[in-house]
Amino acid sequence: MIGGDPLVNWTVFAQTRSELGANFVRILGYFREDGVKSVSQIEDAMRNQSAAAMVIPAHTLKGESHQFGADVLGDLAEEIENIARLCVERQDTPSHALEHVVKLRPLFESTLQMLEREANPLVERRPAFGRRSLAG
Repeated sequence: MIGGDPLVNWTVFAQTRSELGANFVRILGYFREDGVKSVSQIEDAMRNQSAAAMVIPAHTLKGESHQFGADVLGDLAEEIENIARLCVERQDTPSHALEHVVKLRPLFESTLQMLEREANPLVERRPAFGRRSLAG
């Protein structure tokens, strides 16, 4: 939890899972791929002080996050997008976005881990299943 809010709105997650049916896991995989790319692009834009380069990846991450109920992540991406858009209008650097961009990657990774664990609860247990310990 961040700021007292759960990272994932599980009602939205369940609704999306139900609506997507058999395509859910594949589309969650796209969210992973797109999210990794968006986070990297936002970080690169921050390093280059390019507000314009932040807008589209932040917008993409916002929309995809909310689709899966990752509201805290979506809200953070929206805050970055809004700061970037304002900076573009003012022809300013996105220095005010730095504190948000710093939080983005760890939040994305922890949220994605929760989503993937819920999508397939056997993922974390699979390596130990049916295998004897080699320790000893």
